[in-house]
Amino acid sequence: MRSWLALMIVGMQKSAESLVLVLGASGKTGSRVARILSERGLAVRAARRDPRVRFDWNDDATFAPTLDGVTGVYLVSPVMRVDFAADVSAFLDQAELAGVEHVTYLSGYGVEHAPAEVALRAVELDLGSRKAFTHSIIRPAWFMEDFSETFLKPVADQIVVPNGNGREAFVAVEDIAAVAAATLCEPERHAGKAYAPTGPEALTVEEAAAVISTAIGRTITYRDTDREGWVRAMVASGIPEAYGDVLRTLTSTIAEGHGSTPNGDVLAVTGSIPITFADFAARATSAWTTETVR
Repeated sequence: MRSWLALMIVGMQKSAESLVLVLGASGKTGSRVARILSERGLAVRAARRDPRVRFDWNDDATFAPTLDGVTGVYLVSPVMRVDFAADVSAFLDQAELAGVEHVTYLSGYGVEHAPAEVALRAVELDLGSRKAFTHSIIRPAWFMEDFSETFLKPVADQIVVPNGNGREAFVAVEDIAAVAAATLCEPERHAGKAYAPTGPEALTVEEAAAVISTAIGRTITYRDTDREGWVRAMVASGIPEAYGDVLRTLTSTIAEGHGSTPNGDVLAVTGSIPITFADFAARATSAWTTETVR
C-alpha cells in the first residue's frame, strides 16, 4: 500500500517527462483530478470551456491539437449522450498517433456486465483492444455529490427519486478523483486494472436523507415515486430523452436491490479510507440551506 507522500514523490519524478490531458476538467471528477495531479507535480493540460485548450467532442479537428505532446489522458465521455462510442474511438485513434502512453477512463459501476452496444462498455472494449497504450478503468458508484449538486438534491426539504428501498454505496467525488489520479501517476502499476470506487457503507436514500437532516438540523424526507413519471419530468426539465433511459436503468437497478456494495478499492489504490456519507454531509451543509432547497 503506497502512502500519499510516496505518490507525490513518484509524481514529482515523472513531472519532467509527463503531460496529462484531463477531459471534463470543469466537471465534478475532472476538476479534482487536475488539481490532484498538479499537486503531485505532474504537468496538466485541462480541457474545459476555455479557448486556451479548445476541445469539442463534436469537432474531431480539435482532437490532435489537444493531444499534442500528451503522455496520459483522463478520459471522460461526452455527457448526457448515449451514442458517443464512435467519437471516443476516433479520439483514441488520435491518441495512438500522438504517442499517448496511458488512458484512464471514467466508466460506470457494473458496466462490465453491460452488452457491447452500450456506449460505456463499447469504449471499455475498445480500450482493451488497443496495444499502443495501457489503460485503467474507473467504475464508481453513485456520487455523494448528487445529493448536493444534481438530481438527488432536496427540493422543499424532500428528495424525490424512484429508488425504492434499495441501497447504494454512494462515493465521494474526491475519492473517485484520488483513485483516477493514482492510476495516472503510476500507470505501470495500474495498467489493465479496473477499479470500482465506493463509499464505506451502503445506504438507502431514506437513510441518506436522515444523515443530511442531522447535518443541517432540519428534516429532509425521501419520497419514492413512479419511475416513468419521474423520467418524463426529468426529460421535461431538459435531460435528453435518450439519457432518460439511462436514468430509468440506474434507478431501477437500485430499487431492485442490485445497487453497489462497499469494497476496498479506494483504500487499496490510495491508502486512504473512503469518505463517509456523514463526513460528506457535514462538509456540504451550505448546499442545503433554506434558500437553496425551497
